[in-house]
Order: sequence, then C-alpha cells, then structure tokens
Amino acid sequence: MATRAKRRAPGPGGEEQGAGSGSGSEQRDSASEEDELSEEVNVEFEAHSMSDSDCDGIKKLLHQLFLKAPVNTTELTDILIQQNHIGSVIKQAEVQEESDDEDEEDEVFGFISLLNLTERKGTQCAEQIKELILSLCEKNCDQSMVEQLDKLLNDTTKPVGFLLNERFINVPPQIALPMHQQLQKELAETQRTNKPCGKCYYYLLISKTFAETAKRSSKKRGESTQQREELMFANAEEEFFYEKALLKFSYSVQEESDTCLGGRWSFDDVPMKPLRTVMLIPSDRMNAIMDKLKEYLSV
Repeated sequence: MATRAKRRAPGPGGEEQGAGSGSGSEQRDSASEEDELSEEVNVEFEAHSMSDSDCDGIKKLLHQLFLKAPVNTTELTDILIQQNHIGSVIKQAEVQEESDDEDEEDEVFGFISLLNLTERKGTQCAEQIKELILSLCEKNCDQSMVEQLDKLLNDTTKPVGFLLNERFINVPPQIALPMHQQLQKELAETQRTNKPCGKCYYYLLISKTFAETAKRSSKKRGESTQQREELMFANAEEEFFYEKALLKFSYSVQEESDTCLGGRWSFDDVPMKPLRTVMLIPSDRMNAIMDKLKEYLSV
C-alpha cells in the first residue's frame, strides 16, 4: 500500500538534525530544517506475519506504549510472535535500488495483534497488564467503575482480548484500515478453527493521547473522564474506539514520558500533557467501528 509519511532529514553521520543547532545563521538553519521536516515523500509499506527477526522492533514499540510501567514486554513480544497466525508487522516495501542500509529495510514501523488475557491467565505479562489497568483505574475513577472493570477482566466465561495497535508517529493513519480488517479476518478464522486467541467478548485498548495541561489538571478524582474533544489521539483512528467504549478513563504519563519517543507536545502553542487512555469495547460494537474506519480512512 502506498502512503505518505513525513520524514526527518538526516544530518551529518546519519544523525537527526535538531532545532537550534549550528551557529551564526540559526534563523536560516531553522527555516531550512522546517522545510525539511514538512517535506512529504512517498513510502510503500507492506504487512508481514510476525517472525523472530521482528523481536527488537516490536519491543521498541511496546516500550513506546508502556514506558516505565511494570510489564514484561520481552515475554509479551515472545507470545505475540509465537501466535503468528494472527497479527502483522508493518515494514517498508522492498526498494529495487540498492540500499546502503539493509537494517532500515527490515525495520518494524508498526504492528497490530491481540493478546487474549483470559487464555493467557497465569502468564506474567497478562497478569501485569490486568494489575496495571486496575491499579490505575483505582487512582483515576470512582469505585463503581473499578468494581465493574475488575469483574469484566476476571470473568473467565467472557474472554477479554488486549488489542495492540502500535506504530511510529510518521506512519499515516490510512494504514490502520487494512491492518484492522486483516486482524478481524484472522480472529474469525482462529475462532472457526479453535486456535489460540479465539473469541473475545471485549477488547481492551490502551491509547496514547494528549490533553491541554490546564484542562487536565482541573479534573478531580471521581469525575468522569475528559470529553472526547479534549483528547488528541496519537493514532487518530482510535477516536472511533473511544466513542464505542463501554468503560474508559485516562491517566497521566507526564513523569514517565520519553521525549525521544514522544517529543514535547504542543498544538497551536498550547502545551499538551501526555496521557494513556484505557478503553473496554464490547466485541459486538467492532462492526460499527470498522464502518467508521472505512468511511474516514479509505484511500
């Protein structure tokens, strides 16, 4: 699939150029860099089944999501690769011209997969994810939501699937449509053939979001989470999941954020606070979400 991606121009030695570098002609350098950053190039992306060679790339993207949270991302990565009958990684399509950097051609730009938390009960990463979500819910929500979420996450008769949809920020959202469509086909086939990671009654999603610092800081414990228009989603399509979520809440990752991964965020010179937004979506609402994705992301 062909998509447009904004790419930072490399400086000497392959390093990324930073704003304000250089001496004497900073304004000219800054204007030149701004032009380079806004330059659009056509990049072909392809989806592939996960393999052992994708381990480091997947772990890097999981770190982008979890930051310093106590989740065994090594075990989680291993499980996702082992169950490669579902899920895909995004890589740059093979270029005909010779490349000086073969590693770049095999770089993982994103991935999508699902961990069935109910089936994987007892594994360290699955238990850590549930504990993390419940502890954060206790800190940010009222007791009734905590009890409801705890009941749903631990109901073995209605499995919960942890949906992972991670990519680098310069990969455009249009790629999300075929990735989600393929995952839904794979999950349907998995259920039909009784393979691991079968039917889920709910999907759990952690989304990278941002909110205006002032607005977020005025929120008191026990109040409902921010309205959708106050949140900005790093993966734009996840707004549609948010709209259909049964339960949802946000928590700050201001103290954990890695600026190398997330940058210092502001929009229209308004400082933005990095958050994670947790959503629990009933599986019977996925068709409506997929229809929204088709409507807004079809090329």
